[in-house]
Amino acid sequence: MAPVSKECDFLVIGGGSGGIACARRASGQWGAKTIAIESNKLGGTCVNVGCVPKKVTWNAAAIAETLHEAAAYGFQIKETGPFDFKTFKHKRDAYVRRLNGVYAKNLDNDNVEYIHGRAHLLSKNEVEIVLDNGGKETIRAKKILLATGGHPNIPQNIPGSELGITSDGFFDLETLPKRVALVGAGYIAVEMAGMFHHLGSETHLFIRHETFLRTFDPMVQEAIVNEYERQGIHIHRNSSQSKLEKLDDQPGWMKLHYKDKSSPDGGTMDIDCLLWAIGRSPEVEDLGLDKAGVKQDPRGHIIADDYQNTNVENIYSLGDVAGKIELTPVAIAAGRQLGNRLFGGPEFKDAKLDYTNIPSVVFAHPEVGSIGMTEPAAIEKFGKENVKIYKTTFPPMYYAMMEPDEKPPASFKLICTGEDEKVVGLHILGSGCSEMLQGFGVAVKMGARKRDFDSCVAIHPTSSEELVTLK
Repeated sequence: MAPVSKECDFLVIGGGSGGIACARRASGQWGAKTIAIESNKLGGTCVNVGCVPKKVTWNAAAIAETLHEAAAYGFQIKETGPFDFKTFKHKRDAYVRRLNGVYAKNLDNDNVEYIHGRAHLLSKNEVEIVLDNGGKETIRAKKILLATGGHPNIPQNIPGSELGITSDGFFDLETLPKRVALVGAGYIAVEMAGMFHHLGSETHLFIRHETFLRTFDPMVQEAIVNEYERQGIHIHRNSSQSKLEKLDDQPGWMKLHYKDKSSPDGGTMDIDCLLWAIGRSPEVEDLGLDKAGVKQDPRGHIIADDYQNTNVENIYSLGDVAGKIELTPVAIAAGRQLGNRLFGGPEFKDAKLDYTNIPSVVFAHPEVGSIGMTEPAAIEKFGKENVKIYKTTFPPMYYAMMEPDEKPPASFKLICTGEDEKVVGLHILGSGCSEMLQGFGVAVKMGARKRDFDSCVAIHPTSSEELVTLK
């Protein structure tokens, strides 16, 4: 073990959104001597292989949709060439690199010392860091935050599974696949399937059950599955995969062996890309949790309470590695609250993030927004007789100029409970829902009743007005 080379008030392991937010709050606002450690690129999953490059790609796919729809409005657009995916990819990479630099500058501005290296615990207050040059140093800290994030999974029981990519590899693609298979039913699979499809790939989505986004309200599941099929995405229900192998006579192509509802005895498909989106695991493999006695749940996540405390005094955890709600803004908010509580003085002694009613969006085509309870969850908690549902499905005005079979629907639902009809769930699907949800999320968070929605004068003509005119 290397001798202790540095000491600090607060050591943050993980330079993703949550870790950086907490480090900056502790040092920049409250003056704690803080060191942040990151072994990869600053910004974590969100900036490098998540939210940011995903949304840029979603924007490109949305532009492709608009170009297709323009004819209905009388525009005659001729493409002089195919979508230049390579140029797009390199510009997207450059944007991400700029953000990496912004994160480094922000740490410096808030007097956070940044060390690039791989950290693991030696005890409850000492951490060893393996530096880029192979050297090692040991840091002693009064308090330690574990915010190491997570990584996507690849199945271990399917021969050839390593030939596929994950969501990380999606952002390394230099060319757009001609025929892509995605395996998974969560938001990552659904978002990337929509992007591949609208950018021009023949897209096949393999799911284990009848629907995807199965943690979302049934209205959302039904509507988005129907819409993806209407658009031409191939959905393989009740599917499983048994083997993936290279095609010797077609460089870059593979053969996928699978079963699904339509081929219960098995089938094969030649593809030039397979993307596994079957879940994520916490980044804890070499963190040394056992040396400090930090407990984990059965899936490997670090167990932390609502105040981000682990079972070991002065060791804390948040973000994806703690596995509560794996969303970037959640990690940021939790990090800032923890920084306040640990270093902000007595008025912040009870500071913590409220994990209830957190809005989330799926950047599918169309977008999905959700906050609060699903209808089944509300009925289970309050009883069916105490739950009232308001919902509507309609074609947004944007599609008025299109043929009936070309109009994607919008579907909205309010879930209310009690005599005063408190809104305990809000679920929306349709164009613009990602922007729409933030404001309605504030209302739900404040405990709005149905009558509060009704009392707001509608903005016409918009899709969002449907939420304040529901009958």
